[in-house]
Amino acid sequence: MGSLAIWGWLLLGQGCFWRTDQRLPEHEEYHLDAAEGGSGSAGAGAEAGTAGAESAGPGAAETEAVAGTEAVAGAGTGARGEGRVRWPSVAVVVPARDEAAVLPESLPSLLAQTYPGEAEIFLIDDGSEDGTGGLARELSARLGGLPLTVASPGEPEPGWTGKLWALRHGIALARAHDPEYLLLTDADIAHEPDSLRELVAAARARDLDLVSQMARLRVASVWEKLVVPAFVYFFAQLYPFRWVNRPGRRTAAAAGGCVLLRTEAAVRAQVPESIHQAVIDDVSLARAVQRSGGRIWLGLAERVDSVRPYPRLADLWRMVSRSAYAQLRHNPLVLLGTVAGLALIYLAPPVALGTGVLGGDTAAGWLGLAAWAVMTGTYIPMLRYYRQSLWLAPLLPLTASLYLLMTVDSAVQHYRGRGAAWKGRTYSRPRAAPDR
Repeated sequence: MGSLAIWGWLLLGQGCFWRTDQRLPEHEEYHLDAAEGGSGSAGAGAEAGTAGAESAGPGAAETEAVAGTEAVAGAGTGARGEGRVRWPSVAVVVPARDEAAVLPESLPSLLAQTYPGEAEIFLIDDGSEDGTGGLARELSARLGGLPLTVASPGEPEPGWTGKLWALRHGIALARAHDPEYLLLTDADIAHEPDSLRELVAAARARDLDLVSQMARLRVASVWEKLVVPAFVYFFAQLYPFRWVNRPGRRTAAAAGGCVLLRTEAAVRAQVPESIHQAVIDDVSLARAVQRSGGRIWLGLAERVDSVRPYPRLADLWRMVSRSAYAQLRHNPLVLLGTVAGLALIYLAPPVALGTGVLGGDTAAGWLGLAAWAVMTGTYIPMLRYYRQSLWLAPLLPLTASLYLLMTVDSAVQHYRGRGAAWKGRTYSRPRAAPDR
């Protein structure tokens, strides 16, 4: 009975977390005419857009011209007849540590962005030992496209996590060029050619300081199919996208693989210095921007995909367990509550159904079946988003049990002094995403 009541509340009262229709905001009303000049010195003129197209190789100039025309046409009647729009400048910052395996799939997608304004890429090689920096330079020289700068920040200072240390260096380099926006994206993220343009257009149309898309994660192996869609499902349950996107609510979250951030908002929020020790850096970033008065938005991606494979259960286990206990603020009481909650919400329904069938408790059986049915129904939209078989939906209790064990393992590793481990670095006492 208790599980069914909880599922009734989750279905209706938790921000409709199970729905998957929070996609990049429409931007028909967006336009920046020549008189507005972008937004000051950061706006890129038509000449800059053409120059960027020429540097991208033969035929790119026509692509840029078409992109500019489409932007004007989609801007609404107020934009027509005012000439080509002027787009704000963007610096793309990519922290990368030992990413040579995925860089050939991800970096070309950034180099090939058909953005109508000024844009450049700063790839920060964070102590890689696999030739990440050299490979990035080679890809840029061979493929052309957006200008690429590869730099290394050296080892992180005490108190900094590696990714945020790399972001600090990349943002500092980028700000020397005075971009209006920063695109913070991971080295394993591939973007469709119009991804950056759509992100900026949506941010301008809604006057958003932070626009984040949860990249569509790779789903190929059996374990990926079982675990990955549930990862996004559970994240949305913790941070309902509708609540994140509603002005005035305190819920804040972002997806670190793709974050478009207004530079002015980053300065106001003192990012990344204010969150320098956070392991769950994306949620911490969103909270910092929100606390400083910024408007944030989070949704599921259509043009952004992760190319990182997690073929084995062990790979997925490490991905989840390295930060699960940090999300619980390293609080053993919260851990106990989480374990009890997962058991009651996800494991109790099939147990109750089994009790009803095998033990003759008809009431328990029907209540368990009803709760399991609601649970299964809420999971179906996420499976459809990931284009997976709907027969995986009834297996959600099994997947939840794996996440329960991963969370417990995260706590065990923490108390053993191993904390969050990633790419050869261990943060024995990492800080959770701050609330204040």
